[in-house]
Amino acid sequence: MRLVLQRVSSASVTIENGECRTIGPGLVVLAGFTEGDDEKTVLYMAEKMGNLRIFEDENGQMNRSLLETGGECLVVSQFTLYANCKKGRRPSFVAAAPPGESEPLYRRFIAAVEAPGIAVKTGEFGDYMQVALVNDGPVTIVLDSAELVNGGK
Repeated sequence: MRLVLQRVSSASVTIENGECRTIGPGLVVLAGFTEGDDEKTVLYMAEKMGNLRIFEDENGQMNRSLLETGGECLVVSQFTLYANCKKGRRPSFVAAAPPGESEPLYRRFIAAVEAPGIAVKTGEFGDYMQVALVNDGPVTIVLDSAELVNGGK
């Protein structure tokens, strides 16, 4: 599982039917899944993300988590996080889990992020979407379960 976290002052996702879902200060989370991801991985990554101290405290230091700040979260599925560009000019996405495997993991991840009280908005799995955001800092962090959970598989 791979997450790209972007600390934002605001963000939105517009889905295919034109509906726009918006958050204020918090995180935009692009979430991708690969073979071997399971509920244990999803739960670990949700907990790690929610408690990661990447928000500023009163001294301007990154010492506060999303949970501590009461920030919101916009979660968007993103299979392209598993693009392999080693050969040729067209990315290969064979490392991305197929939709039948990744959609339940995506839904479980959302539920795990919401469980401790984080307000979550989402994109629509498999839809064409447009994401707009104001990156705060800028702060962008990549979390990869292969490095964090599975010991660098």
